Amino acid sequence: MVWPPLPLHPHVWVLTLASRDIAARTATPMDVQTNPFCAAGASLPNGTFATFGGNSAVGPGGDNHTPGSSKAFDPTYQIYNGLQAIRLITPCEGDLSQPQCQWYDSANGLQMAKARWYPGVEQLADGSVVILGGFSSGGYINRNTPNTDPAYSGGGSEPTFEFYPSRGGNLAISQFMIKTSGLNSYAHMYLMPSGKMFVQANYSSMIWDYNANVETALPDMPNQIVRVYPASGATAMLPLTPANNYTPTVLFCGGSDMTDEQWGNFSFPNIDTWNHPASADCQRITPEPTDGSAPVYVQDDDMPVGRTMGQFIALPDGTLLVLNGGANGTAGYAQATGETSNFGDMPFGESLASAPVGQPAIYNPKAPAGQRWSTAGLGTSNIPRLYHSSAVLLPDGSVFVAGSNPNIDVNTSTVFPTTYTAEIFYPPYFSAKTRPAPSGVPTNLTYGGNPFDITIPSTSYSGNANDAADNTTVWLMRQGFTTHAMNMGQRAVALNSTYTVGSDGTITIHTAQPPPNPNLFQPGPGFVYVTVNGIPSNGTYVIVGSGQIGNQPTAPASVLPASVRAADNSSGSAPSNGTDNSNQSNGGSSNTGAIIGGVVAAIAAVGIL
Repeated sequence: MVWPPLPLHPHVWVLTLASRDIAARTATPMDVQTNPFCAAGASLPNGTFATFGGNSAVGPGGDNHTPGSSKAFDPTYQIYNGLQAIRLITPCEGDLSQPQCQWYDSANGLQMAKARWYPGVEQLADGSVVILGGFSSGGYINRNTPNTDPAYSGGGSEPTFEFYPSRGGNLAISQFMIKTSGLNSYAHMYLMPSGKMFVQANYSSMIWDYNANVETALPDMPNQIVRVYPASGATAMLPLTPANNYTPTVLFCGGSDMTDEQWGNFSFPNIDTWNHPASADCQRITPEPTDGSAPVYVQDDDMPVGRTMGQFIALPDGTLLVLNGGANGTAGYAQATGETSNFGDMPFGESLASAPVGQPAIYNPKAPAGQRWSTAGLGTSNIPRLYHSSAVLLPDGSVFVAGSNPNIDVNTSTVFPTTYTAEIFYPPYFSAKTRPAPSGVPTNLTYGGNPFDITIPSTSYSGNANDAADNTTVWLMRQGFTTHAMNMGQRAVALNSTYTVGSDGTITIHTAQPPPNPNLFQPGPGFVYVTVNGIPSNGTYVIVGSGQIGNQPTAPASVLPASVRAADNSSGSAPSNGTDNSNQSNGGSSNTGAIIGGVVAAIAAVGIL
């Protein structure tokens, strides 16, 4: 299926969540009024997605040189300044031309108090959103040389924070934004169980009480490796499970160890970044330890290769997929550097990265140290995925991969061109001949309260029924808002469960509601996957919480019955999958399974956007 070509002006294209649209490989163009280029985003309690900020109006060539074009409005693309815009869209079935299915966006509509490009965003426990920092005008990194105004960079940086919905009043300044001046775009933000925020930018970290604007410094990133844009390391919260008492640990991998001087300023980097290897280093930190110890960064296994613009995707088997990016350089584009003043001498056009990494890798947090990474059986894409690339988990457990344009405008003839071809990565569990087909998954979940039962028929698995029940996990997943090799708000939560195994091989999973703490999985949309022996079901779309912004109702944690095993040798009746994925193994088979009848553990092109 070939998708229609997508012009690179600021209109938004989406794959709707309806499975028939994903299966048909069809995309629907959806118009917006303000420029959302390089915005941030989050989901809201009722399933609505919101995007915050973007760029000023631009025309052909990525600037305002055409007649009538200005930063306020461009007549060619019919686009308004989006730096302060807030845009909303609510998932909708049926005819997408209906008004209720379109983006709410207007140059005179919802606005932030300040202009923000590349802001940090994180949803809060009541469903509101905090928006931190950002550029207020374009550039490579948000600082001048010399950096005499680390707060505002002469009008190029925004050190304040605000909320959606607005809390009103004067905006407060984040001292952390001043401390990390120049390297704090798309700051990494993770809500903690206490309701405070873990924030990482430049090579600094903090715990932030955003209500009182109190910042508590945490240790610096070891070796001063930068993970935020444009170093663009892969970052994710590890799965929250009963085994770790739902205690968040954040994993950072890749990025760059360029020195402060080498990073340069708004104009360009001071070195030829495409010659500088990206980092392979991985560090993890538990910002709120439950044993009373102080938070510290802990060395983790290095990635198989260094990556900038690598992206973590949480998979519904408890592992993390990293894909896309380059082995050298950084995100961004330029027509010169501090070492190469002539654009014609730049070997990769405007790209500041080189050596695309086409092979994904899988990280297993349950594996022993030294054995957590694997590329076994994973295919390699020949499509470079560099600046402006993205990926997102789909309801069937595959991963949609798209984008790449390290150029100021459309350029299909350069070394790393504007890329319209999309791909889908099929993780190793697609080699299974049978996927679980559970029933009884509710479409609304609460914070604590009465448990619910999920039924897994014997036709959903093979082998001993008791073993299958022992190796069943119910995952609550949020894919997050994906842009620039990030998934803002991504979460993976294993719901507590017990089971009863019937003599006919039917497994009943007694499943707890999410923990009674909305800080762990903020209110809003998600997908529930039932994973048996490492093989996930298709996801069921759910709404967690009340569906409204405000204090979320909570109830005591669900009380589950004891597990009951079958006394006989009950078993599943599905064909054997041929591999044992019960430990969510590092690698995977590359053989073709009956489920998709195509490529497994590899990336398959699905057409042109």
